[in-house]
Parts: sequence; structure tokens; C-alpha cells
Amino acid sequence: MAKKKTEGVESTPMTIYDYEQRYTRRQNVRGAKFLLRAVAALVGLGIVSILFNVCKDIYAFHPYAGYGAIGVSVLLFIFFYIVPLAKIAKSPVFVTNVNGFTARGAKKQNKKARREIADKIIDVTSKVEGVGWYDSKVVGELAIAVNCGDEKGISNKLGELYSGSVKKSGQFLISKAAMKSAMYSAISQTNKVDALLVAFVNLQLIKDLVFLYGFRPSDPKLLKIFAGVLQNSLVAYGVGGARIGNTIVSTMGNAVRGIPLLGSAIAAIVDSSVQGLTNGVLTAVIGYQTIKYLNEEYRLQDILEGVELVGENEFEETCVELEKELRSGAVNLGKKFAPAV
Repeated sequence: MAKKKTEGVESTPMTIYDYEQRYTRRQNVRGAKFLLRAVAALVGLGIVSILFNVCKDIYAFHPYAGYGAIGVSVLLFIFFYIVPLAKIAKSPVFVTNVNGFTARGAKKQNKKARREIADKIIDVTSKVEGVGWYDSKVVGELAIAVNCGDEKGISNKLGELYSGSVKKSGQFLISKAAMKSAMYSAISQTNKVDALLVAFVNLQLIKDLVFLYGFRPSDPKLLKIFAGVLQNSLVAYGVGGARIGNTIVSTMGNAVRGIPLLGSAIAAIVDSSVQGLTNGVLTAVIGYQTIKYLNEEYRLQDILEGVELVGENEFEETCVELEKELRSGAVNLGKKFAPAV
């Protein structure tokens, strides 16, 4: 087995068995995909229900205004629900939950995903003026790595972007979305409209963060994010009042622990009467949870890239040896039973 030195200390590369033991978790991928679609459908049905009720109220006030509201509602549903979902679903995804049988295919797919992400970032930087999301110097170095086919360089430069300019841009997008959610809720003062606005802002934020990073979280993690969107919409609608607020605080888990002082802040805010501030904070939680999963999966695919797929050479050598033995045995058997001349 090949060995490499790191800072003067000799160490062996991580094997696929080590990676599987440390990072692979038992997951029901099909179940996660089904539940993800179910939760997304629930969010969609909730949006349709609220839009229908709003249109009905407007129609009762004036029929022609109601017809106009129906047209506007269809456009809102398409642009703020269908479009974000479609863009998220079409984004590349890294495969990191692997074992010895699936690691080779995962590495191949992850390599393709990195290329696609790099091309997208380079394209956005060169074509969209004033976007300011990415460090142009690092993007230039990324373009050189892509042109040279330097896979390690591509991975390193993407990592540099994610820990630098992308991180800052993500925080800006989250702050902007949280402020929107808070302001809209404070202005509307209507539970139905609050829930609708929170769902739209949350979905838009997830879409923007996925576009910023260039890839989406895996289905099991995306399921948790969309469950958070549904939960936020229910909170905005006012279901359960302060009691649901306490439940949220106790189930935030890692999403809250990653944000300094946010756990206690949510407890105070949700129990207060400032609904706009509540919705703004919960939108921020969705944003930071999304970034957490994106960074986690990029780190795991980077680790997987350096994993040694042990046993492949031995397996090939065994097959070659077996073929030789079988051919040799067939020849000897043929000589033994050959008719005498």
C-alpha cells in the first residue's frame, strides 16, 4: 500500500473501509426521496389553499377583482414555488454516503459535479456584472485549473471560494431574506398572508443559496430543510402559539447550535408577540441550516476523493490468476482425454 508523508509524519491514506465506518450512515434513499416529495407537495398544497382563500375573500368583495387575484395567484405560484423547486431539483448533488461497492461510481459522479459547479461559477462571474458573489481572483485561478484539467486544483479553488467569498455572500443572502420575512410579516398582520410570504421567502432563499454554491444537498438533508420551511409556515400561520415555539426550540438541533446565542434568542422571540421578528429569525435558521449541509457534503466529497479504494488491484490480479489456472486446467484436461493417434 502506498504511503504519503504529511508535515514530516508518515501516514497511510484512508481506505474506503475507514471512510465507510466514519462517515457512512444507514439511509433509506428511496424513502427520503418519497418523503421529500411529500413534504414539498404539502408546502405546495398549503400555498394553493392560502391563495384560494385570499382569492375567495377578494371575490366576495368584488367579482372582477377576484378574477384578477386568481391570475396573480397563478403567477405567484409558478414563480415563487414551481420555479425554485425546479431549479433546486436540477442542481448537481454530491454522493457521499457510500460503501466499497458504490465508491467508484460516487467519485466519478462527484468529479462531474465539480466540473459543472466550476463552469457555472466561471460563467456567472464573466457574464453577470456587479454580482459580487465570488472572488474574481480565485475564479480566474479556477478557470485555469478547469482548462488544464487539474481536478485537484478545481477542488482546492472551490474550497477556497466556499470558505471565503461564498461564505460572505451566503450570509448576505440570509440576512436579506430574514429581513424580508420580518418586514412582510410585520406589515401584513394577517396569519394567512404571513404563512404565504414566509413559504415564498424561505423557498427563494434555499434556491439562491443552492445557486450560489452551485449544488444542492442530498435528498435526506433537503428533506430536513423543506420540513423546516413547512414548520416555519405553520408558525407564521399561528398554529399552537407559544407552545409550538417551545417545540421548535427543542428540535432545532445542530441548525441552532451552529448559530451563536440563537437558541435562547428563538425562545424569547417565539414566546413574544413580535410575529415579524419570529419569522425573520426562523428564516435565518433555514438559511444557515442549508449552508451547513452544503459545506458538510462538500467536505465529505473532498475526503472521499482522497480515499484509497483498496482491494481493486488484488481483485484484478486474482481474476487474471484464475483465468490462467482455468485455461491451463482446460489444456491439461484436453490432453488427458485426447484420442490416441
